[in-house]
Amino acid sequence: MATRAVVLAGGEGTRLGVLTAKRAKPAVPFAGKYRIIDFVLSNCVNSGLFDVLVLTQYRPHSLNEHIARGRPWDLDRSFSGGVQLLQPYKGRWATDWYRGTADAVTQNFNFVRRGSPENALILSGDHIYQMDYTDLINYHEEHNADVTICVIDVPLHEASRYGIMFTDENMNIIEFYEKPKDPPGTLANMGVYIFKTSVLDFYLERDGKDDDSNHDFGKDIIPKMIADGRRVVAYPFEGYWVDVGTLRAYWEAHMDLLQVPPPLDLNDRTWVIHTRSEERPPVKLEGGTNIIDSLITDGSIVAQGATVERSVLSPGVYVGPGAVVRESIVLTDTYIEAGAVVEHCIIDKQVVIGQNAHVGRIVEGAEFPHLTTIGKSTRIPPEFKVGADVVIASETEESFFVERYTDRSVPDSERVAYTGP
Repeated sequence: MATRAVVLAGGEGTRLGVLTAKRAKPAVPFAGKYRIIDFVLSNCVNSGLFDVLVLTQYRPHSLNEHIARGRPWDLDRSFSGGVQLLQPYKGRWATDWYRGTADAVTQNFNFVRRGSPENALILSGDHIYQMDYTDLINYHEEHNADVTICVIDVPLHEASRYGIMFTDENMNIIEFYEKPKDPPGTLANMGVYIFKTSVLDFYLERDGKDDDSNHDFGKDIIPKMIADGRRVVAYPFEGYWVDVGTLRAYWEAHMDLLQVPPPLDLNDRTWVIHTRSEERPPVKLEGGTNIIDSLITDGSIVAQGATVERSVLSPGVYVGPGAVVRESIVLTDTYIEAGAVVEHCIIDKQVVIGQNAHVGRIVEGAEFPHLTTIGKSTRIPPEFKVGADVVIASETEESFFVERYTDRSVPDSERVAYTGP
C-alpha cells in the first residue's frame, strides 16, 4: 500500500535557547556535520519512502537552504515523489499560521491525499534516531489499525515532556495522557504516527470545526480516536531515540555519540545518514595535540599543544595553541584563541573566544551539567572569565562585555541579552 511521509518541521524550539534564535529547531546542527532533520529524512529514504512533504513555519530560511531540492537524500525527483517544502501562507480561504501539529497537516491535506495513498506517515523533524519505517508500515497493516503510534520507555523524571499511554495485552492503546505533570507511567509517544489516510481526513475535518481544540495530534486527535473506540495501536521501538528539545538533551545526545561503542552508530554503512556537506579541507592536528574521545569535522584545525576532550567540533572550528575544549559542542567556524579554556559549553557558529579567556565550568558533584551557551557571532574578549550556566545572546560584541563587566568576569547564571548598539 502506498504511504506518503509528512515531516513536521516548523518547530520554534524555544527550550534550545540561542540555538533557535535564528533557525528552526530541525535546522539546528548536530554531531558535527549534520542537521537534526537529516535523521528523519535519511530514515525515509533508507526505508524506501521517496514521497516526502516537509511542513515548515518558524524561520524556515536555513532549513529551506539545507534541504533545497533534496539531492543529498535522493529526493530530487520530478515524477516519482521527491521532497516538497510547504510553508503556511495568507490566502482567500482558510489558510493561516499553523495553530498546532494537526492544523499544519489539515492546511496541507490536499497535498497529503494527492494520488490517494492508503497511509499517511506523520513524523517529527526534530528527533535523533534510526528507524526502518517499512517495519512500522507492515505492523500497522497487519494490525488493521486506524492509527499506529511509535512508543518507547523513557526515564520517569523525563516522562512529563511526552504523551504517556497505557496499552492492553494486544498493544491497543486504552489511555493517553499528553505531557502530564505527574506522569502515571513511562511509555512515551515518540511523535511518529501512521494513519489510514481516510481516517486521518475524517478526524482532521472534524477537529478543524472545533473552536475549543488545540488542533494538536497529542492533545486532541489521538484522545478523540481512543474515546471513539477506534483501533489505536502502539508500536514498541527498542532502539536509540532522543527528542533533543532541551539544551541538556541536546548536549547529552552528543555525549552519547562519544561513548565506546556509541548507542547510535553513524558509521553504519547499511543505514547512512545523508546531509548537505560543505566543501572543506581535511582536519589538521598540529604537534603535541591531545585528542580524547571526540568528533572533529572537516576543516577544523587543532593547533600545537591544544587539548580537545569529549567534545564535538563542527566544520571549520579553530582551537588555538594551548587551548582546552572539554565536554563541549562547538559549531561551525568558531575560533578559540590561544590559551582559552572552554568547558561544558554549547557554542553557536562564528563565535570568537579571546586569548586566555575561560568560558564555562565543570561543576564538580552537580547532578546535571550547568551548561553555558553562546549565541552566533558573539565575541568574548581576551582574558575574560564567563561562569557556569550563562546564556549569551547572538552577536554580542566585545565592547559590550568590556563596558558592562569591568572586572572582566561574567558571573554564574547570568543572562546576557544584547540588543545591539
